[in-house]
Amino acid sequence: MSAAEVYLGNPNLKKANTPIEFSQDNILEFLKCKDDPIYFTRKYIKIVSLDEGLVPFNMYDFQEKLIRRFHENRFNICKMPRQTGKSTTCISYLLHYAVFNDNVNIAVLANKASTARDLLGRLQLAYENLPRWMQQGIISWNKGSLELENGSKISANSTSSSAVRGGSYNVIFLDEFAFIPNHIADDFFASVYPTITSGQSTKVIIVSTPRGMNHFYRMWHDSEKGKSEYVPTDVHWSEVPGRDSVWKEQTIANTSEAQFKIEFECEFLGSVNTLINPAKLKNLVYEEPLKRNAGLDIYEEPIKDHNYVMTVDVARGLGNDYSAFIVFDTTEFPYKVVAKYRNNEIKPMLFPNIIWDVARGYNEAFLLIEVNDIGDQVASILNYDLEYENLLMASMRGRNGQVVGQGFSGKKTQLGVRMTSAVKKLGCSNLKAIIEDDKLLSCDYEIISELTTFAQKGNSFEAEEGCNDDLAMCLVIFAWLVAQDYFKEMTDNDIRKRLYEEQKNQIEQDMAPFGFISDGFDSMESFKDKDGDTWHTDEYGDRSYMWDYR
Repeated sequence: MSAAEVYLGNPNLKKANTPIEFSQDNILEFLKCKDDPIYFTRKYIKIVSLDEGLVPFNMYDFQEKLIRRFHENRFNICKMPRQTGKSTTCISYLLHYAVFNDNVNIAVLANKASTARDLLGRLQLAYENLPRWMQQGIISWNKGSLELENGSKISANSTSSSAVRGGSYNVIFLDEFAFIPNHIADDFFASVYPTITSGQSTKVIIVSTPRGMNHFYRMWHDSEKGKSEYVPTDVHWSEVPGRDSVWKEQTIANTSEAQFKIEFECEFLGSVNTLINPAKLKNLVYEEPLKRNAGLDIYEEPIKDHNYVMTVDVARGLGNDYSAFIVFDTTEFPYKVVAKYRNNEIKPMLFPNIIWDVARGYNEAFLLIEVNDIGDQVASILNYDLEYENLLMASMRGRNGQVVGQGFSGKKTQLGVRMTSAVKKLGCSNLKAIIEDDKLLSCDYEIISELTTFAQKGNSFEAEEGCNDDLAMCLVIFAWLVAQDYFKEMTDNDIRKRLYEEQKNQIEQDMAPFGFISDGFDSMESFKDKDGDTWHTDEYGDRSYMWDYR
């Protein structure tokens, strides 16, 4: 091949519009490869081996199964251990798709742009080693994309909401999707869904090792339950030749049993050193809410005479952290999460109205807000502007720290609770106890997801890097509240009734220290004044609205 026929001086690449003479054998072989991607991969794909350099890709049985699934199904999701050649298998199929289909657009997406470009580099290496008669001429070739003369394009990007926005793609490959932060994964699928559904043959391939109960976990379990179009493929570590019980023992000895369960057993256990025991997290099951609207998920409608508590964590609405609240039914054991709200764009000035509306709907729920930062403004609006009565307050009591009550009592009372190390420590400790003892139940996916990445860092617990813990902190606030003496008074109907009577009697004594004086109208039930308004004298003495304990 002359220098004019090669692409940018690379002797392994054919320039576009370079004529090629096909033999009869070439034509037959081309057609056979087009119809059978497994045959094509076995015979023509080459990879770099650490020990032997450039070698043919001798696939294992499960890798053949993967390619067959990709070829026969539009939507695939694969749960696979580490170091199983999953990425190599995927790019082999993508290369086949690009070479033997005209005018297709393929996106290679990973958690980092550098990782995606590395995958594309492996595909390009495999392409360079194809026979010249099988190659398409090159129009463009760089680290982030390539274009062939048959019109097919392959691009590499990080997985984000803007990665494929506005484009039309025939195949979208998502590598290690479990390592994409939840909010990015949610935004990605919200933006890419029109792209996926725009064609009749669009393919989506999702491959990952599990990493907690995140978006990948949800998609995997939905596929297993038949709730989605995705075809699940599960690969066990023992399907890789050479991996046996001895290999397992050695791997655990060099890492840990917990790490082995996550990376090789492919269990959705989340981070190491999570607040909640991994065995407990594993058994938590999510359900779809009864209603869903703009961040509010409702799992149980308000029930008359039930006691409800709301805890609130406030963010600035800049698209990073979430403003969140959780509604708990505390009428009886076990306590239940009946609703939750989560939104990372709601402005703090608008958030109080949403809180007020939901709290009133849940029987004037008791409300406890974390007031370290912008939360203080939200609490003030609820108290002074919206005049919400059941706003819980906390006062500083020396060594006892903050104590919850209702109403101001002294100079050190605040509209909510200030998150301190002492509050967080007690809240985390109590949260662990009530969840692991099944005294608090939640079937919300996002709450469960956050708990799987709410792990120890130093002497405290917080979200793993790239994850969120806004709902988890609502749980921590609730668990701290449960440990307060005042909580028993809030949630015990007998105590509430007794307090009501005590407060009523006390106010009556304060209002009428010498007793009520008969004015001669005791026997009259009602009378009309000069304006024609009717007054019911039998209700005159009932001032319950003034001291109603809710």
